[in-house]
Amino acid sequence: MRPNIFMTDSPPPYLTDANLAALDGVRHAFFTRQGGVSGGVYDSLNAGYGSGDERDNICENRRRAMAALDLPAAALTTVYQVHGTDVAVMDRARPPQNAPRADAQVTDRPGVALGILTADCAPVLLSGRKPDGSAVIGAAHAGWKGAVAGVLEATVAALESLGAARETIHAAIGPCIGQASYEVGPEFPDAFTAQDPANERFFRPGRRPDHPLFDLAGYIESRLARLSIAATGQIDADTFAEADRFFSYRRTTLAAEPDYGRELSAIVIAG
Repeated sequence: MRPNIFMTDSPPPYLTDANLAALDGVRHAFFTRQGGVSGGVYDSLNAGYGSGDERDNICENRRRAMAALDLPAAALTTVYQVHGTDVAVMDRARPPQNAPRADAQVTDRPGVALGILTADCAPVLLSGRKPDGSAVIGAAHAGWKGAVAGVLEATVAALESLGAARETIHAAIGPCIGQASYEVGPEFPDAFTAQDPANERFFRPGRRPDHPLFDLAGYIESRLARLSIAATGQIDADTFAEADRFFSYRRTTLAAEPDYGRELSAIVIAG
C-alpha cells in the first residue's frame, strides 16, 4: 500500500480561555475539527485512535496539534476514557498503546501535554500553583456520567496531591454540546435532582413534552464553583450545532453516520 504523504500546512486553529491564557508558564488549546488531514466523517483534525480513521491520519493530526503548541508529537499523552472518575498521574508522556484507563490526568512535569478527546462531552483544563510558584496542570473528560460521579472533584484532589493549593487553581470548560441541542429523556434529570433539588435549574422545557434540555456546561461550572477554586472560564460553543467547527457524537447518531471524529484539548507546562 502506498504510504500517505502529508503536506505541511499552517497550524490548526484552536480556542483558548482568557482565564488560563493569563497564567505564566502554561499553554493550552481547545482544538476544533479544522486543520487536519482526515477525510469523510473524520474531516479533518480527528485525534481519536478509538475511531475507524486511518492511523496515519490520526498520527499526523496529533503531530499538527502539538506543533501548534511548539511541541513534538511525542509530548502528547492521552487516556483511555471510560466515563469514570479515575485520575492518572503522569510523570512522563506515554504512547497511545500504554494509555491508562482514566478520565482525567494531572502532572507537574514540564513538556508533558495532557490531552482529552471529546465529541459533545466537555473537556476541562486546569492549572494550579505549588507554594514555590511552580505549576501543576490537569485535564478532565466530563460527560454527564463522569460529572455526576465526581470526576472534577477527583481531578482537583489529584492536583492538590501534587502540591497545588486549591485557591490557585484555574479551570476552563471547553466546547461541548449546548443546552439548546441537548434533549434528554424524562428520567434523565433524576440523577441530578437526587443529588440536589437545586439542580433542576440546569433543565428547561424542550420541544417535546417530558424531554427537557440539559445545560451540561452550566452543571459542570456549578460543580467547580463548589470546590472554591480561583476561577472558572468557559468557551461559548455548541459542538452539536456547529458542524463546520466540531465533531459531535449526537449529530452523527441522529444522521445515522457510521462513525465520528474526536476533538483534542490539551494543556502543557512550558519547558
